[in-house]
Amino acid sequence: MRRHSLRTLLSCSSLVALLTACSGTDLLNGLTPREGYGLEAGIAYGPDDRHRLDLYAPESGEPEAMVLFFYGGSWESGERGDYRFVGEAFASQGLAVAIPDYRLYPPVRYPAFLEDSAAAVAWAHRHHKGPLFLVGHSAGAYNAVMLALDDRLLAAEGLRPCDTLAGVVGLAGPYDFLPLTDPALKAIFGPAAGRAATQPVAYVNPKAPPLLLLSGDADTVVRPRNSRILAERQRAAGGKAEARFYDDLGHLRIVGALSRPLRAAAPVLDDIRRFIDTEGSAIQSGC
Repeated sequence: MRRHSLRTLLSCSSLVALLTACSGTDLLNGLTPREGYGLEAGIAYGPDDRHRLDLYAPESGEPEAMVLFFYGGSWESGERGDYRFVGEAFASQGLAVAIPDYRLYPPVRYPAFLEDSAAAVAWAHRHHKGPLFLVGHSAGAYNAVMLALDDRLLAAEGLRPCDTLAGVVGLAGPYDFLPLTDPALKAIFGPAAGRAATQPVAYVNPKAPPLLLLSGDADTVVRPRNSRILAERQRAAGGKAEARFYDDLGHLRIVGALSRPLRAAAPVLDDIRRFIDTEGSAIQSGC
């Protein structure tokens, strides 16, 4: 009975585009408490109208660490206000949470959304002095992991992944997704000759921050092999990476499992919290 209700709540009528989201977030937000945390909405981290973030904080006490959460939506859609349930989830754990918007296709293409994500990291680095973790779902997981692996992205902000990021968590992320077949994705990632350089697996390196790559084994939108392959290659390169898989969890339910109403579906929040506890005091230096 519970399993049926979870599937219904987070199901969409169509998943024709890779990495899509749906109005199930409205249902989750409607069931999410509005007390127990503070919210400062619409903070500017850059000059564009899409360069805005919402900042959640525990109601009392200093946050132990900050989570910067990047949502998914095929790099074509998404709004930070749809993810209040994520802000509440991490704030309830004593963490500060920033959820940025970033520019989307068609006004921009790769790598503009990565540049925006790097600018959001720079904002978080300036405004929070404790450990900083990136967490992303779907297309947002791609953004987060690319910032961890491709040094050039944060270098443009005067930062380095190895001593800026304590760790990165990807939920149902695409890390090795060539060849492209969807016309929109072809437009987003440009000519075929250059697409190999858009893949996170091309940037594995031993100095990257630790990666925790989470997937549901029932995900038919972004196949779990993405997490497995990247974790294997990052470890082979001398880096630290773990892939973890959840039974009967699909592409949307993995992020839905962060919400208070659906937390029993899988220990996603618990696993992320353990990762933060483990890596928060172990950030690299001198890299």
